[in-house]
Amino acid sequence: MKIYKAIKKDHDIQRDLCDKISNTSGDTEERRELWKKLKKELEVHAVAEERYFYSPLVDSDDMQEDARHGMAEHHEMDELIEEINDTDMSSPHWLATVKKLIHKVEHHLEDEEKDFFDKAKKLYSEEEAESLAKSYETTMTEYRDSWPASIPGKDE
Repeated sequence: MKIYKAIKKDHDIQRDLCDKISNTSGDTEERRELWKKLKKELEVHAVAEERYFYSPLVDSDDMQEDARHGMAEHHEMDELIEEINDTDMSSPHWLATVKKLIHKVEHHLEDEEKDFFDKAKKLYSEEEAESLAKSYETTMTEYRDSWPASIPGKDE
């Protein structure tokens, strides 16, 4: 498997969680559980993706701006996650902020899948793309198992 497919597989998990959480209301067990899962997926994915997709591309003139843009979007999502964490789950502001986050996530995934992956395929060899995928998937598994402690700068 190549890095693009490994990342896309996780994008599909994020899309599913975004869809489910946007259809919840109030401070319910379902909403709390979905929020925990979505937050975990976004945080773990951002760290692994930056390490095994974006960081190697920063040195490339062709992808430097895109890589920085992608990492900046991760930071924007982190800020929205913090805002959501600090908001009462039964508040209308909570769902409104989640919807902002979902919009940001969807935009980010589309940038990657429709633009960044094609550009990266011109830079990464087949072997590099496969090696990056293995490292990415190993990190995703390790970080999912030890979340939130695995996320640099995060403590729950």
